[in-house]
Amino acid sequence: MKFGRRIKDARYAEWADSYIDYSGLKKRIKNTVPWTDIAEADFHAALRAELEKTESFQKAKADDVTRRIAELEREVERLVRKAGTADSSDDDEAEHTRAGAGAGARTRDAERAAHLAPGHDDAGSDDDDDDGADTASIASYDAIEERFKELEEDVAVLVADVHDLALFTKLNFTGFMKIVKKHDKLTGFALKPTFSKDFLEAHPFYKMNYDPVIVKLSKLFDLVRTRGHPVEGDASAGGSQNAFVRSTTKYWVHEDNIVPLKLNIMKHLPVLVFDPSKEFSIKDSAITSIYYDNADLELYLGRLEKTEGAEAIRMRWYGDVDGKTIFVERKTHREDWTGEKSVKERFTIKEDKLNDYCAGRYTMDAEFDELVKKGKKTEKEVENMKQLANEIQYAIITRQLRPVMRSFYNRTAFQLPGNATVRISLDTELTLVREDNFDGHDRTHGNWRRVDFGIDHPFPTVAPADKELFPYGVLEVKLATKVGEEPPQWIRDLISSHLVEAVPKFSKFIHGCAALLPERVDLVPFWLPQMDQDIRKPVSARSRVLIERPRDSAAQSSASASPAPSPSPAQPPSYHEPESEGEDDEYLVAARADDEEARLRLPPGAKAEARAAREHREKLLRAYGDDKAGPSMTTADDATPDASAFQRPTAHRYKRALNVDPLTSADRFDSDVSQLDRRLRTVANGRDGDDDDDEDEHAHAHAAARPDGYIDDDDADADLVAYTSEFRAPAGKRIAVPVRIEPKVIFAAERTFLKWSHFAVLLSAVSITLTNFTRPDDAVGFVAAAMFTAVAELAIVYAGAMYVWRVRKMRRREAVRYHDKYGPTALCLALIASVAVNLALRVREL
Repeated sequence: MKFGRRIKDARYAEWADSYIDYSGLKKRIKNTVPWTDIAEADFHAALRAELEKTESFQKAKADDVTRRIAELEREVERLVRKAGTADSSDDDEAEHTRAGAGAGARTRDAERAAHLAPGHDDAGSDDDDDDGADTASIASYDAIEERFKELEEDVAVLVADVHDLALFTKLNFTGFMKIVKKHDKLTGFALKPTFSKDFLEAHPFYKMNYDPVIVKLSKLFDLVRTRGHPVEGDASAGGSQNAFVRSTTKYWVHEDNIVPLKLNIMKHLPVLVFDPSKEFSIKDSAITSIYYDNADLELYLGRLEKTEGAEAIRMRWYGDVDGKTIFVERKTHREDWTGEKSVKERFTIKEDKLNDYCAGRYTMDAEFDELVKKGKKTEKEVENMKQLANEIQYAIITRQLRPVMRSFYNRTAFQLPGNATVRISLDTELTLVREDNFDGHDRTHGNWRRVDFGIDHPFPTVAPADKELFPYGVLEVKLATKVGEEPPQWIRDLISSHLVEAVPKFSKFIHGCAALLPERVDLVPFWLPQMDQDIRKPVSARSRVLIERPRDSAAQSSASASPAPSPSPAQPPSYHEPESEGEDDEYLVAARADDEEARLRLPPGAKAEARAAREHREKLLRAYGDDKAGPSMTTADDATPDASAFQRPTAHRYKRALNVDPLTSADRFDSDVSQLDRRLRTVANGRDGDDDDDEDEHAHAHAAARPDGYIDDDDADADLVAYTSEFRAPAGKRIAVPVRIEPKVIFAAERTFLKWSHFAVLLSAVSITLTNFTRPDDAVGFVAAAMFTAVAELAIVYAGAMYVWRVRKMRRREAVRYHDKYGPTALCLALIASVAVNLALRVREL
């Protein structure tokens, strides 16, 4: 799909004037002939004006979102105080009632007698006043709850605004890059080499980080959802419980889906902030780790092959490089058959003492003993910490470990404080950097880490050969569910959506070594050959992870856009996906012809012909559907007398042979249906003979699949995703396939060998018996004995060879077919042949 059409389909209608004027800039390029220096200068001025417009709107909108978040936070606090005041009033009234209960009891009989006396005129009672107070209190609570519901819609609008603003940034950045590419292609002037320095650096709108806004929005969302009483507690609580089944899965997230993914998770889990008392900063989310290994990459191979007891040793710190506290960590892999779980252990050390610790000149015993004296740790905990520190120090010295790989990323964590049932982390801007000296260049100069750069992603001072900018975000989902319990539905919807791509056992350390040390690595992870594949997926109209905007807000914001039919009263949801976000709008399926013409924006003279073409097309579709479905099929026209009324199509209206999504608007699948009349496309294309067809408003079947991706204008099929099921390792490399080798597998191989040996012994006994007890002149007996002896010897040799082959493959942890496809069959055939020959010779003697 051409970018000109895509940006018109994907843009938010309310912000349409603030997007890049892609069509106008392209017309300027094509209509200016010849292209002179004056035209080039005018184009530069127009390009700068578009950049300034885009940047100004983005800043203004981001400031507006931040301001609205602050206003809503104050509104929530006001409502909480109001609700607290009402609760206090109720408590005071209850206390007053209890205090006066004794006095009231003494006079209750007298009052009742007075009320029942004839002629008593009750001008008003306290009960009536109490009823009025209760009614007022209930009304107050109802008003507060109603206001909270309104705030939920306001927050939903903010979420949609942040989502659309991120898409706004992506679409405009893509538009500028494409228009510069088109400029260089058509004019002969080279602008692309200097565009980043001369234009983008002056207007770096594309570098905007949405994490601070998302953190504030998450806090507001949690306040509104919990009615001003967010869950509080220790984020690590629940981690030691044993009645749960724990699972960890990792996913890749395309950069286009990072902001939508964060906004989707935020609806269910708040962003975990470790220090809520301070303002969030980008540095707070930075995590850096230094992985240690030796020249043989023993730790890399152990982690890659998942051998029992494989270790990973790293030094980690949070925030900027000026941090004084370093975490020394060891991760140990345990196989399931051992009955143990893989563990991560760590302790803290001061940065200025780490070099001495790694060299063996400093131990942690004295510092740990101080913790016992201060009462911060028990003696048992300190003993375990001493053992851990000594073991890591011993491994560094004896195995000659040194800094090899650095990983840097910004982490956004989602978790309910005090609840470890669902923990989600999203790592973005992942970068791997070499720290080794394997090529003769000592990058650390004897230090425990490099000091020539900090956390300024993408690290411009680091040589390109020394760093790997990982193209995706890494999502990690940790679940702790009860035995037999399914994960939450929203988690299942999320991991099965278009936003993520599952990559089990992904490791940053392993990927860094495989990508940056190819000359020392022969075994690579299974995901490495897939790095050049596009992991984006089409968006399903039935997706449950779409960012939704309240209907009223969407209707107001789309007033300037083409009209859309109202949903049927039978559809109760109060949210829907705005058309501006580029998703297939299922409410346009049965739109009237007038709506379609307005959406296509056809010239007045072409409307009649377009209407006739549409009617002819639908007639063909109905006829085709009737032929396939039989006479019992009922069409929408037969069921509804008013053709203009909205009706959601049934799932069986069109057969799958048409390869048509029944929820797709009629004008979306013309290019996929061979039976359709082509007059409508002729009318649309006749308005503009441009080969790029940017002015064509006619939507294609995949218009909303990926509205913000990098797709070349010249490739009409670039939107389509190609799924690959086979991958090849790079030349000279082998792909490491995870192979589980447990003791029972080796025992099974031994049992198989012993069974074959037992069978061979029985055959040998038969052949020996025939040899020893057959008369010397019995040639048939000797022939039978010779055949059984040959079969027994072949069985023993074959069983021994297969056992040796299996054991060697197990030791190498190679993924091969361990079952025997031909051995048992060959043995059976040999036995049948031996018995048949013996029988035939005996029968022949008769």
